[in-house]
Amino acid sequence: MAGRRRPGPGAPPLTGGGEDVARAVLPLTTDGGCAGVLEIRWATRLPGFTPAVRSELTALAQVCARTLDARPGSADDDRLLDAAAVLTGLSDAFLLLSPVRDATGRVVDLRIDLLGRDVPRVTGYSARSLLGQRLSHVSPQTALPGGPLDVSAEVLATGRPAEAEWSIAGAADEPVHRVRIARIFDRLAFTWDDGERIGASGALLEQVQRLGRIGAWQQDLVSGRVMWSEPTFALFGLPPAAPAIGLDELPGHVAPQDRATVRRFREQLLRLHRPAFATFRLVRADESVRQIRAFAEPVTDASGTVAAIRGAYQDVSDRYHSEVALAATQDRLADTEQRAEDQERLALHVQQAILPPADQPVSAADLDIAVRYRPAGDGQLVGGDWYDAIVLPNKKVLLAVGDIAGHGLDAVTGMVALRNGLRGLAITGAGPAELLGMLNNVAYHLTGGTFATAICGLYDPSERSLRWARAGHLPPVLVRDGEAGLLPLPAGFLLGLAPDAVYEEATTTLQLGDALLLFTDGLVERRDLPLDEALQELIRLAGRPVGDAETFSDHLLGGTSANTNDDTCLVTIHLR
Repeated sequence: MAGRRRPGPGAPPLTGGGEDVARAVLPLTTDGGCAGVLEIRWATRLPGFTPAVRSELTALAQVCARTLDARPGSADDDRLLDAAAVLTGLSDAFLLLSPVRDATGRVVDLRIDLLGRDVPRVTGYSARSLLGQRLSHVSPQTALPGGPLDVSAEVLATGRPAEAEWSIAGAADEPVHRVRIARIFDRLAFTWDDGERIGASGALLEQVQRLGRIGAWQQDLVSGRVMWSEPTFALFGLPPAAPAIGLDELPGHVAPQDRATVRRFREQLLRLHRPAFATFRLVRADESVRQIRAFAEPVTDASGTVAAIRGAYQDVSDRYHSEVALAATQDRLADTEQRAEDQERLALHVQQAILPPADQPVSAADLDIAVRYRPAGDGQLVGGDWYDAIVLPNKKVLLAVGDIAGHGLDAVTGMVALRNGLRGLAITGAGPAELLGMLNNVAYHLTGGTFATAICGLYDPSERSLRWARAGHLPPVLVRDGEAGLLPLPAGFLLGLAPDAVYEEATTTLQLGDALLLFTDGLVERRDLPLDEALQELIRLAGRPVGDAETFSDHLLGGTSANTNDDTCLVTIHLR
């Protein structure tokens, strides 16, 4: 991401020095109180603050408050994130909550940590106003005797799921929902059925499961019937007509070393009636082995009897193999020079594992595409730079590049969430501006503070036109007839900065022989050169195209001299 530039000699000050200037002062409020105060000054007077400026100032204050209030995660954070990811994939109507206790340890309230996309529609509150709030503030009926708070305290104490009646929005004329409450580690999950949405979202839910390599399942303990979603059969490598595999049969389908783990998983569900979590190696019918993460919970009927078990399987083989490769490589590091060499090689391998080539040949759209990724040189294993180039079912080509703020596992997690999210959203047929708008809400609401820049484009081979939008990203470079230049920028700010952001869209018509460059700032940024001048150097270098897209990419990567130790991603698109 581009750093702040200091003013040169004789340049005007960045903020006003006197009192006759515009000024804004905002409190930095958090769940624990006021974390500080943010003061912003302008160099001149302003006629007033427009609604857009007020919205941006409020979003900036919220980002600063969250940064000041950041706390280190616990050992269970990764498992809780996994559970939250499964809840998000399986239901639109859920809450993930933390207990609020008094000095004696008694549960006196619940705090909303995560919510499903359908909760704002049901409650009438925006997601922003619900996150971090105490449940009793949203719905005072929560604390009534025998209500969700009493039931939640019992579920936390016993680990047994239960149900409670609850008017979620809190109004007397609102419908009463039957809420299922289950413990997930030290938190609680509230889920409920919303029949109005189930039919409409069924097909989309199936698609989300495929993209996330998640398969849902349910086993009726009374009839013994096992129900699988269609992606579950694909995950196990079985045809849709095959019989579904129940918990009793599951140990026979895993590696011998993991059968004890699966038996403990089954016992916790069937005998102890508690939510369970397990990871094991699945041996499929073709003898291939996949690393599977499983999460499940008991389902009780109106009398409180456990009537069924439901859960999900997720194929996490790629992530598991990357972690194993990382651990194995770290064990072999002997000295500083060898460590630097191995880390650079590992960064490339992990990036390639996370960002595999497109399954469909993009050459079908008369495009020649080359991609180059260069990891940071400061010892960081992986960063948040990402790209995508894939032919969609409607024969249009999705072209994207993005840059997550930061490095390390947090950046990789955010990068994977946004890249896979964009792929899934693109199936809907939405345009680039709408896709970025939806992706911004994913970053804001569901990724725990991910901020990113991105360019999203849809190329139509029949018209040779590229519709594209940007979120705070550097402009693409178009090379035509030996002359290179920056494309005019449509408006759009960072992903994850504020909810419900609106992005502008531009259309560029390409000609035979044109080359288009999408890149992250690591390609051009230099500590000793302003960004505008660095971009002009890239334009001069791109004005001398060399051979095909692969050769041209090597020419550009070798000719740039960025020195900020930032990751670099370059996507070269040549229309043949």
